[in-house]
Amino acid sequence: MRQLILTALTGIGEVRRGADLARLLAGALAANGLTLETGDVLVVAQKIVSKAEGRRALLAEVEPSAHAVELARIVLKDPRLVELILRESREVLRAKPNVLIVEHRLGFVMASAGVDQSNLPLSEDGRAALLLPEDPDASARRIRDGLQALLGAAAGVVINDSFGRAWRNGVSGIAIGIAGVPGLIDLRGSPDREGRPLEVTQVAAADELAAAASLLMGQADESVPAVLARGFPYAGREGSVQELLRSRAEDLFR
Repeated sequence: MRQLILTALTGIGEVRRGADLARLLAGALAANGLTLETGDVLVVAQKIVSKAEGRRALLAEVEPSAHAVELARIVLKDPRLVELILRESREVLRAKPNVLIVEHRLGFVMASAGVDQSNLPLSEDGRAALLLPEDPDASARRIRDGLQALLGAAAGVVINDSFGRAWRNGVSGIAIGIAGVPGLIDLRGSPDREGRPLEVTQVAAADELAAAASLLMGQADESVPAVLARGFPYAGREGSVQELLRSRAEDLFR
């Protein structure tokens, strides 16, 4: 029987800078009555990874450039927030009221370079924003290695975030960092049910898992920053999120 079982890990609580995510996740598995088995995949929300890695920036400490001030007038955003977005970006692709689409320094084409202010605790030092991890693949590997050291299971890790999509409305979960799982499954040359070889089919396996987990994580106040996936239908390997990024030459939107 082919089945994929997703289980939300609750009770993790607010994650602080310097937190040991592997230890937190191991504790959450135990608290939820779950074990980690070889072949399982943990999908972890980008937000807790960024919090643990100290990727929080105080707006009061940001001096916006002239470019940021100019763009802020167009997109109707705080110039300090726009400055953070520019620092995280290679190129601005689209700018209009309430929308700033960029190519992130990691190669992602996304809104606001992933700079986000939602679900950040209020503090005396003022408004803050959270940036994506410096290297999400490396972050995923650290979590995977830590879990294996603690629990003895060779599991995969996917770090997910919510992205808009060029062809459709709304946001969906997407992988921004992976370890121990394939990013892309190339089925070109494999036969279909009639024996004809597939010519173009490649499966964004890590993205599909990230999106499935997002259904349990939610987008607002659900407080579910991790999901255990059992039954992922592809063999584990040392993947990279770079497999999922379309080259500029093949990007029909630029």
